[in-house]
Amino acid sequence: VQLQASGGGLVQVGGSLRLSCAASGDIFSWYHMGWFRQAPGKEREFVAVIRWSGDSTYYADSLRDRFTISRDNVKNTVYLQMNSLKPEDAAVYYCAARAFGSSWSRYDFDYPYWGQGTQVTVSS
Repeated sequence: VQLQASGGGLVQVGGSLRLSCAASGDIFSWYHMGWFRQAPGKEREFVAVIRWSGDSTYYADSLRDRFTISRDNVKNTVYLQMNSLKPEDAAVYYCAARAFGSSWSRYDFDYPYWGQGTQVTVSS
C-alpha cells in the first residue's frame, strides 16, 4: 500500500488543522492506520491509531482531548483532526499502515508502510 499525507501547514497557537492520508495500491480496509510525529531532535512518537474497521481508536494520553483520528474506507483516506494546537505540536506528521491480520499497535516499528510526512508548524 502507498500512502500520501497532506494537510500540514502553518497555524497559530490555538488553531486547528486536519491532516489527510490517502492510500492506494491495496484494499484500504485491510489496514489499521496510525499517525506518528517527529519533532526536530526528537524521536518519532505515537499520536493515534484507528482500527481497520474504524470502530476503535487509541490515542497518546497527552493528545486524546485535542486530536481525533477517523477514516473513510470508501475514499481510502485516514484523517487527523488537530484542535487547540500548541507550539509543542509542531513536527512532521506521518501516517502509517499495518495489516489487519496483526493487532493494532502504538509502536512505529510495527508499521511496514509509511507516508512521506507533512510538516505542521505552530506559531505563537
